[in-house]
Amino acid sequence: MTMMMSRKALEEYGLVNLGTINWNLSPAVLIEHALERQEGKLASNGALSATTGAHTGRSPKDKFIVSNEDSMARIWWGENNHPMTPETFEIIRRSLADYLQGRDVYVLDAAAGADPDYRMPIQVITELAWHNLFARQLFLRATEIDQASEQPGFTILCVPHFRTNPRIHGTRSDAAIIIDFKERLVLIAGTEYAGEMKKSIFTVLNFILPAKGVLPMHCSANIGTDGDVALFFGLSGTGKTSLSADSSRRLIGDDEHGWGENGVFNFEGGCYAKCINLSEKYEPQIWNAARFGSVYENVILDDKTRVPDYADSSLTENTRVAYPIDYIDNVVMSGMGGHPNAVIFLSADSFGVLPPISRLTTEQAMYYFLSGYTSKLAGTESGVTTPQATFSSCFGAAFLPRRPGEYANLLRERIEKHQVRCYLINTGWTGGPYGTGSRININYTRAMVRAAISGDIDKAEMVADPIFGFQVPTSCPDVPDSVLSPRSTWDDKEAYDQQAHKLANLFKENFEQFDIVKDALKHAGPR
Repeated sequence: MTMMMSRKALEEYGLVNLGTINWNLSPAVLIEHALERQEGKLASNGALSATTGAHTGRSPKDKFIVSNEDSMARIWWGENNHPMTPETFEIIRRSLADYLQGRDVYVLDAAAGADPDYRMPIQVITELAWHNLFARQLFLRATEIDQASEQPGFTILCVPHFRTNPRIHGTRSDAAIIIDFKERLVLIAGTEYAGEMKKSIFTVLNFILPAKGVLPMHCSANIGTDGDVALFFGLSGTGKTSLSADSSRRLIGDDEHGWGENGVFNFEGGCYAKCINLSEKYEPQIWNAARFGSVYENVILDDKTRVPDYADSSLTENTRVAYPIDYIDNVVMSGMGGHPNAVIFLSADSFGVLPPISRLTTEQAMYYFLSGYTSKLAGTESGVTTPQATFSSCFGAAFLPRRPGEYANLLRERIEKHQVRCYLINTGWTGGPYGTGSRININYTRAMVRAAISGDIDKAEMVADPIFGFQVPTSCPDVPDSVLSPRSTWDDKEAYDQQAHKLANLFKENFEQFDIVKDALKHAGPR
């Protein structure tokens, strides 16, 4: 299948008797269509604002992978990947094709993967004009080379107003996100949340690229003036986007990357930033990127002025804005960098136990990569009265079609081959847990990030943490020494010890699932 699919190729998917097929429309025309079709409103800054109905985030329980001879043994089946038979998938595909008869569709030719050696053509067919605009701004723009490419691509068919029937289609609800690796097709039904398109392709790349020796990563990346590359892994709320946005360094990308033979490369051509409590003072780049051509999701606008209210979470806390990466300054337009000098894992530890910065061995890096730890805060959810540990393998379990050990082994190979320095940075609490202690000063964290990337932190005297085993520096430029030892910041040392042992046991319990690598890394985790 080539990049520029013909009408005949659409028919091969059963897409016959369609209405108007709108090919590769410009952002301005897509916005006109979306407004005319009453899919959204124009905000005062020019951004197109749409709401997504019942689904204001991903629907992981409605995500399926078609199980066939090729995928059966290779997929990490479980809560993140639910199997679907080819026969069931075909029934849904036909039902969806029947639904689209006589309806207009929007078709976009795009790509994923900035490195030409691993670039994958993508075709996005959407029911909604604003979804096509979202895809145009998030994925890489198709080039003439892409359009002439014989490289097999992937197709997304996003039809949110078609709803699956659990009784007929074997789905859990009226929404379904289905990936068929054999047919190279993603079907999205029953949900208007545009992020499903982005994350479906990320899942696809997480399956395809390891076979080519590329490590796919849920991380941000930036590069210094000397060409030094840093990676930032972290779950939501850990500071991944904020800490990688450094005025002295250029951004390669804010969310999804690959690490191949040529170095690190961005999978995407845009950014998908959270908007809740967005501040012009503290996040000026995102603030200024919200303009004509950008797409808001679930951001509330003032009825009269259409000014966005970033503090309004009445629809969801997960308000978003999508925009092309060239809407922000200080970026690497090629989307490519060399091999990393430093890998940084970010954890917002609300237990107040982890040191603000620690140096990791290769084995420890694999352990904390597989663990993917952060914590939910007390009071943020109904029934959550104490901090709750959250573990997401490889800092992105929801997007891993393969078993986590495969990604960890790829990480080990690259760390060892390129002699990469690895660090764990706690962006959470110090002096006590959430509610008692205080959030680690962001300026101190930035100073520690700078010291980690430059290697200056390795010049400091190190002491081994008695419970977690990693090396903790006793000094760091522009950071008070007292901040670096978490136990010393607690008034009640016994309470610290209890919390530390509690968190250590949670790590151990979570790690029991990794049978393949557990013995090899048994000395890398808490003692």
